[in-house]
Order: sequence, then structure tokens, then C-alpha cells
Amino acid sequence: MGELLASLGERSFGWSIIVFSLVTLLPLPPPTTLITALPLLLATAQMALGYPHIRLPSRIAEIRLDYLKLRRTLLRLRPVTRRLERVLHPRASGLFRERYERSLGALMFVIAFALFVPLPLTGWFPAVSLFVVGVGLTERDGLVTGIGLVLGLLSVAVTVLVVAAAAEGADRLIDAMDEDPAPAISSAVGTH
Repeated sequence: MGELLASLGERSFGWSIIVFSLVTLLPLPPPTTLITALPLLLATAQMALGYPHIRLPSRIAEIRLDYLKLRRTLLRLRPVTRRLERVLHPRASGLFRERYERSLGALMFVIAFALFVPLPLTGWFPAVSLFVVGVGLTERDGLVTGIGLVLGLLSVAVTVLVVAAAAEGADRLIDAMDEDPAPAISSAVGTH
């Protein structure tokens, strides 16, 4: 596995982000994103730090892949990839200059970090945006990558708003519970 990703070079970031974001999109119980987001954080952090390709932990990197099964799977995906190739093509390549790679990685890290919020539906939006970015990175399509980043930053904003609303609601609930209910009860009893 490690050799395969190393052979992809800088495109290994795009492929790993595609795969790991798809895993995060699986319909799993809410706290699962805390685990499925870890590989995305690893990939995006390595890109932000300037690694030439993704480096997996040794246990994962040493996993042996069955070449024939991998080839069959890729051949089955060929009709889908052909359709995507009609839409995706290298453009706006200035976004992929070496000086922007770390910034791209940092933005994607922030988006991947939003996956850690264990609130319903908050993880879905960042995962979709990371998938779009991963596809754009793989095909060197700056327009698609840019769209994915904008969607990702919007998803981070939505996540921040949801967390802020939840915190505000929790504060109000705690304040309501802290109020002394005794005067209200005694005045209600005294009027009857």
C-alpha cells in the first residue's frame, strides 16, 4: 500500500482524500466520524507540512494488495471515470504551484477538523467538500478544487454556527435550571 501511494507522488494526496472522504460518507453512527476523520487529518496535515507524498503508518503501509483484484476493481470503475474525465480536465493550474501546496493542505486540514464535531449532519458537508477537492487534486483541475474548497469553508462556517447554537442552547438550559423555583411555587400555592 505504501509503495503504491509513493508511486503516485503528489497525486497520492488527492487519491487518499477521495478514498478517506468516501469512508466518512458511509452511513455510520455519529461518533464514527471521530475515527474515520483521522486518515483525512493525517493526509491533509502531511500536505500542509510539505511532504512529497502521503506517508502511512507502517502497519497500514505494509498491507499487501492483490494486484489482480485491484486491477479488476479499477476496470469496473472505468465507465464512471470516463464520464468524469469528460467534465474534469487540467485547468486553472496556478492553484497547484508548489508555493500554494501547503496553503491548500492547511485549508483542507481545517475542513477535515470540522469532521470531529459529533453533531448530526455536520460531518457530511465537510466530507463531500473534501471529496470534491480530492477529485480536483487528482485531475489537476483548479476549478473543481476551488469549488471544493469554497464548499469546505462554507461547511466549516455551518459547523461553527451549529456548535455556537448548541452551546448557546446549553447555556440557556443551565441558566434555567439554576434559577430558584421555590418563589414561583410558593406564589402559585398562595394564590389558590
